[in-house]
Amino acid sequence: MNPPLRPLRGIALLLVALLAFASFDATAKFLATRYPLPMLVWVRYTLPCLLLLAWFGPRQGRGLVATRHPGTQIVRALLLVTCTGSGMAAVRTIPLAEATAILFVAPLLVTLAAGPVLGERVPRRAWAATAIGFAGVLLIARPGTHLDAAGCALMLLAAVSFAAYQLLTRRLAATDRSLVTLFYSMSVGALVMTLGLPLYGSRIDPPALHLLLIASLGIWGMLGHFLLIRAFAHAPASSLSPFLYCQLVWATLLGWLAFGDLPDWITACGIALIAAAGLAIAMGQRQRGQPPA
Repeated sequence: MNPPLRPLRGIALLLVALLAFASFDATAKFLATRYPLPMLVWVRYTLPCLLLLAWFGPRQGRGLVATRHPGTQIVRALLLVTCTGSGMAAVRTIPLAEATAILFVAPLLVTLAAGPVLGERVPRRAWAATAIGFAGVLLIARPGTHLDAAGCALMLLAAVSFAAYQLLTRRLAATDRSLVTLFYSMSVGALVMTLGLPLYGSRIDPPALHLLLIASLGIWGMLGHFLLIRAFAHAPASSLSPFLYCQLVWATLLGWLAFGDLPDWITACGIALIAAAGLAIAMGQRQRGQPPA
């Protein structure tokens, strides 16, 4: 028997999950200007991988890697590594609010690609909302702005990678267990980054606080995903999807408190356009009974 839904509890869990994701970005921004970026990505995947192995390995055994589509799982995991690496590189030079807003182009890209890739019908309203969202990106990364062009390009690469990652996640959801997909996400990233460790594993001697922050990169992501799963266990996706854009609020707040960054009014309008476009698509999916992108 399924547990009763508790929408308010689900929303509360979702908001804390989004705070965890924003905290990951803020921590990455602080560390990425001080330590080798590949090493930070390595920690982000290796620590969760070891925790998953320690917790689930003895009980799951080979079931932890049992998949019908190993190639798709590996490609999906590599896309997530690309998203993480390019996103971390981007937040070194652009503020958290702007970076998060550009990343939220990913659901718009998923909506456009769902037609040719997944065979889903894309209504005209979704096309219009996507155009509005891209107009928001142009306002954020407009010529003459203080934002670093390379940082914006890296964040767009992260958004494209994340969109492709979400599309493959939809495909795998029909055949593979969530735990298996999560383990591939962490283990492939850990393996790839470990193979390259001799290239960037130079000796560093960070203070104790920085060591805790580096370790927290692996914790924030795991905590966020765990709370996200629990949130969807307490409330339907259609109820939670409009609140996903609260991550923009957390990113703006942390960017201001930790780094003194606040968007100007034109950039704020661009962020608002991206959020409005995403909300319009989410509400349209809710009316049609589809899961959010």
